[in-house]
Amino acid sequence: MITVLRIGHRPERDKRITTHVALVSRAFGADRILVDTRDLDLERNFTSTCQRWGGSASIKTGVKYREEMKNFKGQIVHLTMYGEELGKGMATLDPKKDLMVVVGAEKVPREVYELSTINISVGNQPHSEVAALAVFLYSYHGSKMPKFTDGQMKIVPDPRGKTVLENDTDD
Repeated sequence: MITVLRIGHRPERDKRITTHVALVSRAFGADRILVDTRDLDLERNFTSTCQRWGGSASIKTGVKYREEMKNFKGQIVHLTMYGEELGKGMATLDPKKDLMVVVGAEKVPREVYELSTINISVGNQPHSEVAALAVFLYSYHGSKMPKFTDGQMKIVPDPRGKTVLENDTDD
């Protein structure tokens, strides 16, 4: 089970970025997304995306990040530009254990670094948390992307355009 915990979400400033954190989490195989600030619009929009495009990821906003991290019974990876190099950090993870991936919005409190099993950096330079999350999850899964067959719509790969079909359950 993979949980993505977004901390420091500011709905008035971070609406698009946190939405992208949730969408990347779903697309790259996370089971649930937790956000520390209550945002019912984000919950509704994300749930609607899962209904339309498939997947069983859940989202919950307004969680207490300290409690979530302290009570988590698996490995906690904090993605930060100050962390261990991606390859070295990935080698320390046990794929049989549950995983929580923490991504910040604003300056992350020091205790996040301490509560994490490991702090990993996708690159030791300023970068987007959305990009870091995508690269991390892609690496974690060994480039195997989940397939969603339970949505109302599906994309048919098309090298020259956009092909979207109503999902036919008789495939």
